[in-house]
Amino acid sequence: MRIAVAGATGNIGALAVAALTEAGHDVVRISRSLGVDVSTGDGLDAALTGVEAVIDATNCTATDRDEAVECFGTATRNLLAAEVRAGVRHHVLLSIAGVERVEGNAHYAGKREQERLVAEGPVPWTIVPATQFHDFAAMVTSWTEQDGVATIAPLLVQPIAPADVAAVLAEIATGAAQGRYRDVAGPEPQDLVDMARRTNEARGRSVKLVPTWSSLFGPEMAGEVLLPGEGARIMPTTFDEWLARQ
Repeated sequence: MRIAVAGATGNIGALAVAALTEAGHDVVRISRSLGVDVSTGDGLDAALTGVEAVIDATNCTATDRDEAVECFGTATRNLLAAEVRAGVRHHVLLSIAGVERVEGNAHYAGKREQERLVAEGPVPWTIVPATQFHDFAAMVTSWTEQDGVATIAPLLVQPIAPADVAAVLAEIATGAAQGRYRDVAGPEPQDLVDMARRTNEARGRSVKLVPTWSSLFGPEMAGEVLLPGEGARIMPTTFDEWLARQ
């Protein structure tokens, strides 16, 4: 089966490419660095020739709400339009569990716009809402670290291994569209501050962590807001198992 992965050089995209390739599929890698730009549409028509399904694992780093909505929206519209022209039969979107429960976050606003366009769009679709990844805590501290000190919000999450997310996306892309899929999560809840501390220790990094709410992750994300919903698909890799490989 010929399957395209948008965001193919990113964290999840690269793992999805590997999973699909290992399963024997013909994989088309879509990334700006490879000459195909979803934000402008350049190269999309050629890339999607003969493609039956597309996995969208692209990301947008805008921190302003309007910019995030525009970024995700433009890329999604370009991708869907090119899929229609190419006769693509299945659009698989990686999204975030609980995205509808968080109003103040710019990234979540952009993902909601992306979901809306996919759900109202012309291509049969599956939206896969995943919880935060095992490397999320380290990523957050890298954003805020200055002079060996990093602020981090005390979020309660149920993190999932990036490879497990990629495996689900690859599995779903080979089948029929399912609409909104159930939440996909790791096996156990974790405190984000503790995750960051343990990840830094495993990687031999000394960073002082300051738990605090910020404009990026406000109190509206406290409590069980980020945990998976009822009936979630629980993937096997624990945070400890992932950490042992760092």
